[in-house]
Amino acid sequence: MAPGVLVDEPQQRVAASPKLPQLRETSDTASRSVFPDGIRTSGQHNPLYHVLRPYADFPKEITGPTVWQRDEYANNPERWVHPFTDDEISELSATADAFIASGTPLTGIGKDNFPLPKLGKALSALREDLLNGKGFILFKRFPAGEWGPLKNAVAYMGLGTYLGYFVSQNGRGHVLGHVKDVGDDPTQIHTVRIYRTTARQFFHADDGDIVGLLCVHRAAEGGESDIVSIHNVWNTLQREHPDVAELLATPIWYFDRKGEVSDGQEPWLRQPVFYLENGRKGRVYCKWDPYYVRSLTRFSDRGLVPALSEAQLHAMKVLEDTCNRLALHMVLEVGDIQFLSNAHLLHARTEYKDFPAPAPRRHLLRLWLATPEGEGGWALPMPDSHEKKRGGIQVNDNPPRAPLDAE
Repeated sequence: MAPGVLVDEPQQRVAASPKLPQLRETSDTASRSVFPDGIRTSGQHNPLYHVLRPYADFPKEITGPTVWQRDEYANNPERWVHPFTDDEISELSATADAFIASGTPLTGIGKDNFPLPKLGKALSALREDLLNGKGFILFKRFPAGEWGPLKNAVAYMGLGTYLGYFVSQNGRGHVLGHVKDVGDDPTQIHTVRIYRTTARQFFHADDGDIVGLLCVHRAAEGGESDIVSIHNVWNTLQREHPDVAELLATPIWYFDRKGEVSDGQEPWLRQPVFYLENGRKGRVYCKWDPYYVRSLTRFSDRGLVPALSEAQLHAMKVLEDTCNRLALHMVLEVGDIQFLSNAHLLHARTEYKDFPAPAPRRHLLRLWLATPEGEGGWALPMPDSHEKKRGGIQVNDNPPRAPLDAE
């Protein structure tokens, strides 16, 4: 696969910002008896408030490849859709079979023990485009319906290792997530993660630099995907709602951790929605999920955190409406893999309905991948910006797990 198939034009790699003072113990030299690859997920953190930039420093208009319009891609799938070739599938299949035969635990997978001499080169080009270009790709023809659960997981995670380091997605240490309805009540947003329900997911970003979704089974109705360039959204807010943009760039937003906290940690985070990247680039970065903002009433009712103001509620509505208006829509079929940037894209999912039993339920395998600052990732105003497995959700020293189905 030629890199040009995936990338419209080469982009310069982001220069790392000067390293911030080490404020916490690194997770890059964790015990291999607990973390097979020797790297612990860093977890959620408040930003470094002293390096957050004021709204006056934010750009009034963003330009470049991260700013895209829906019409650029809606009728040009060749710019963002790549069907795996037979040769690529053969290489991926042989490497997955060899990895399984080695007996290495799935949580110990990495580029060094999952060699892809040909496909790996194209994935490196894709990584650059995800980080610094349009920020998304849709692969097709992954043999999800032909391979079993183990080989699907191995091949998918093996692909992911060429884009970033997998991080834990919940308090149980799942580095291989399962987007599937398990019967949780989506109205209980203070405890329930919405990906485990059939409910709509509003525009949001995950706690990893890149998110991957592999469709194993699709829904009978709905469950469709929308993505949007947050830099296009920012430009639109600047023209139409600059007051909303300013409020979203202010660190007054509290985010629920839904009980997924380590000993001694607060049950919430306080941060802005829009940040400026550290260093020379100074790009606008977005971290947002309205479910985690709305679920804090159990704390605000007790006066532990401020309740959402009318201005904040208005800003949330404007942001969601703007994203909906500008979004690119896509439907994931069985064997499709979607990789997205969480730095400069937001994504959403429509509500869905499963086929009646005994047909399988809608099922997507999910990866959260970290791209540390020293390896071309964005320079975030976070204490773990340089760590390999920055971000994610880590509770105490719970070990990583890669279950083959939802649990």
